[in-house]
Amino acid sequence: MTRQEAMDIVSRFPKSDPDAAFSTGVRLLKADFPELLLPIAQKLSKNFANDPRMHQLLGLAARACGDSDIALSAFRDACRILPSNALMAHSYARAALEAGNPAISLFERASQLAPQDGTVLQGLASALFHEGRSSEAIALLERITDANPLWSEGQRDLAHLRGQMGLPPLHRLAQKSTELRQSRELTRLFITLSLEARDLELASATVAEAAANFGEEDWLVILSGHIQSELGWIAEADANFSKRNLATNIEDASLYARHLIRASRPREAASLLEPLVGMDRDRMLWPYLSLAWRLLNDERWQWLEGDPRLIGTYNIAKKFGDMNGLAKRLRELHVSKAEPLDQSVRGGTQTDGNLLLRTEPVFRRLRRALMAAVDEHVRQLPAFQANHPTLLKNREPRRISGSWSVRLSQTGHHVDHVHSQGWLSSAFYVALPPKSTTADQHDGWLALGECRELAPSLAPYKLVEPKVGQLVLFPSTMWHGTRPFPSGERMSVAFDVARPRQSKAG
Repeated sequence: MTRQEAMDIVSRFPKSDPDAAFSTGVRLLKADFPELLLPIAQKLSKNFANDPRMHQLLGLAARACGDSDIALSAFRDACRILPSNALMAHSYARAALEAGNPAISLFERASQLAPQDGTVLQGLASALFHEGRSSEAIALLERITDANPLWSEGQRDLAHLRGQMGLPPLHRLAQKSTELRQSRELTRLFITLSLEARDLELASATVAEAAANFGEEDWLVILSGHIQSELGWIAEADANFSKRNLATNIEDASLYARHLIRASRPREAASLLEPLVGMDRDRMLWPYLSLAWRLLNDERWQWLEGDPRLIGTYNIAKKFGDMNGLAKRLRELHVSKAEPLDQSVRGGTQTDGNLLLRTEPVFRRLRRALMAAVDEHVRQLPAFQANHPTLLKNREPRRISGSWSVRLSQTGHHVDHVHSQGWLSSAFYVALPPKSTTADQHDGWLALGECRELAPSLAPYKLVEPKVGQLVLFPSTMWHGTRPFPSGERMSVAFDVARPRQSKAG
């Protein structure tokens, strides 16, 4: 659905028929146009105040737009009118958790209404974890996965929670060897988690065992090639990648392009990727194409990432106010003991959940200050460029798709990475260690446009010195990482701005 099609639906929205209104609203939500639905849903919830569906619709639209206050109120009203509905109870619990409110009892209520719903149990574990009851969260997931070992979502959450609390993340899942051998889904999860835990040998051995159990299936061939490449076994990786047509699947193509760049074959990478960009989900490909073009001295990299306006720095300390108070509150939210498995953090911790959905005054003020800077940044971006992943035709609405805080300690850093699901990404500095006195004056700095693992010969586009109260904005498809620092604490807030929907032509 294009934005124009969505607006046409809005223009003839069936506001007098609650059944039709609800189904039409759900259609707009599924098409990702919550900002168009929100004002309509607000009126519907007043006009049909005793219809719980209208309050549920309002809550879903508000939540998607990032308005936790409206979402909480709407879901609360829906549950008051229809307290026996499990979906509404779960929605209320989820909104409370995202807002930073106590949510354990709400998830327990939802679980009573839907005792077999895995997503509710996952939410309960998350609520326990967020409220400082990590051992109970882990015990809950252990108990359920012991009874249902093929529940892959629960196994994944359990591994992640164990890892964040400094426990061996794969220990419990590794004990389920019989189930692993029987389930493709569980085997694939175990391989993925092994890669996240940076245990390439375990991942390689699991792939070999899976091939013996399931045969040489396409997904195993690609995973085997990827792992071999990561281990530096170039010839073996080539042999596996050559067994499959890699120009038909975006994820497979991105893994092969990564391998080709690692193998110092950027021309092959560019030839693979150039026909694929412009397709759906091509943001997974642009980071590798940027490396290939730069390694080839292809001037198109300038079109992609060379304009200095793509990177912006904004000092919002004065606009925001109490940086020390923010730092204190963030420290309280860092309940993990170790880095998350699936993120770029090394030597630090990262908060769970969407930080900027929290309703505490300090986070409301932070969100307003950050989004004002985002608006300023978007206004100065270069004009629309066809097929460009950042210079879009439609740049509204601007919604935060994810937000978190990272706390790094001695030698902590981010490995070079991208956020291929976003449009714009960020780093906002809240607390910093004392200035380095070592020979490397770039300790702790943000490096943009650098991927040392795959293309060590390429220098970063820009090195940014962190400053308390400074926000850095850049394209989500741009490689970025940080340099380690010798001592102290480095705390930041980061968020992604979601890519606005485009017309078919844009």
